[in-house]
Amino acid sequence: MSAVQTLVDLLAGRRAAVDLGPRDWDGVIGVARSEAMLATLACRLEAADLPPSVAALFADQRIAAEVAQRQALWEAEMARRALREQRIEFVLLKGTAYAAAGLSCSAGRQIGDLDILVLQSDIGRAENELLAAEWEWVKPDPYDDAYYRDHMHELPPLIHKARDRMIDVHHTILPRTHRITPDALALMSDAVATGSGHAVLCPADMMCHCAAHMLADGDLQGGLRNLWDFHCLTRDFAAADPGFWGKLDARADLHGLRAPVRRAARLSRDLYGSDLPSGWDGQDPGDGRYRRRLLARDDWGRPTDFALQQAFYIRSHWLRMPPAMLARHLWTKWRTR
Repeated sequence: MSAVQTLVDLLAGRRAAVDLGPRDWDGVIGVARSEAMLATLACRLEAADLPPSVAALFADQRIAAEVAQRQALWEAEMARRALREQRIEFVLLKGTAYAAAGLSCSAGRQIGDLDILVLQSDIGRAENELLAAEWEWVKPDPYDDAYYRDHMHELPPLIHKARDRMIDVHHTILPRTHRITPDALALMSDAVATGSGHAVLCPADMMCHCAAHMLADGDLQGGLRNLWDFHCLTRDFAAADPGFWGKLDARADLHGLRAPVRRAARLSRDLYGSDLPSGWDGQDPGDGRYRRRLLARDDWGRPTDFALQQAFYIRSHWLRMPPAMLARHLWTKWRTR
């Protein structure tokens, strides 16, 4: 069995950690590190019987993940303070949102940038307030700056001068030029407050965003982690609300994300064993390509199946913009590289 499949089986609970030998652990740790899931695996196997060296590594990973989450939540607080004077409301997205809401997928989850969502009418004021609070631009190139502002779903990324932490300020969850146009106003208006006082997307919208980020706005790099998020979210939300799947269906239709959400659910079932309700538990011949892409790593954690990866890379750009715009964009980037 491949190391990446062993990692998936350990996370899903289909394989016991005690059955792994030293060579198995080498492969699993390498793949988990490449997928940014080493701390997630460490949390998942916290009570397992592990070799001493693996147990020590996993203990360090859990501690590091806890520190990183505290840093991420502190960045969210810094953003709130920066935007408070102008009364600019924002919603946390992705990893920081999961941590703020105390969701199970946040256990060990690696959190990179701080992602927030603001109303499009507030985007200019938010930019000015963050710049005044010592965030600065990461991308100095005029073309990149114009591309973000004219075509993307977010401002060009900002980084704080002192804390060296990045923030992505979104006004919706998919690029403006994307074939799908989610209802950004509904995302904001139906957000819910967490115990820490931060706002996050409502459960169904959170899952729609998770599926969109994974399947409608990228090449599936980091897909196993994003799919684990989706799996954990389905488990948490369905357990708390018997009518959740119907609500998810309705919100996916509202945002034009029915196909990505349904595919994410099937992939979550196939890889992590998610329980799906009647009507969701079907098959799609195209899912096989996505499973292959998600599992495309060798036992050293290195990417494999270059042709398939390139196909998904091209697909990600094809989804984001019309053909003529894509051609101009690629030509411009090639000339300036």
